[in-house]
Amino acid sequence: MSKKKFIDLDIILDLLCKRDPFYQYAAEIFTLGDTKKIDLVTTSLVFANVFYILIKILGISKAKELLRKLRIILTVVSVDEKAVDLALNSKFNDFEDGLQYFTARENKITIILTRNVKDYKEKDLRIQTPQEYLKTIIK
Repeated sequence: MSKKKFIDLDIILDLLCKRDPFYQYAAEIFTLGDTKKIDLVTTSLVFANVFYILIKILGISKAKELLRKLRIILTVVSVDEKAVDLALNSKFNDFEDGLQYFTARENKITIILTRNVKDYKEKDLRIQTPQEYLKTIIK
């Protein structure tokens, strides 16, 4: 099984903003990534959206500092026109979720970690919360 896990925006924000009660699970996921037990992947779009949200909360300098640290353990993949076309013609109501789903699929990532499990309409990838995923692995 692939070590790659797609990380959704909300999980990154849970970690960087220390949002309770989700921070603990996000921190465990990123620790697994930092120790190379899993490979964490997200899109350039997620990075841009996280930056946009963080600058409103923390300012530009702190937002960049946090994202530089995060980038060390996170692989960033591009959203391409195929993912855009697939998302536009899918059952997804949330276009961003569709983009992430199809980008993950095109990059052969079989698990998406998110707190918005119900928003993912397609089911050929495993969609889990960090808490659900952590229960499936042996530490």
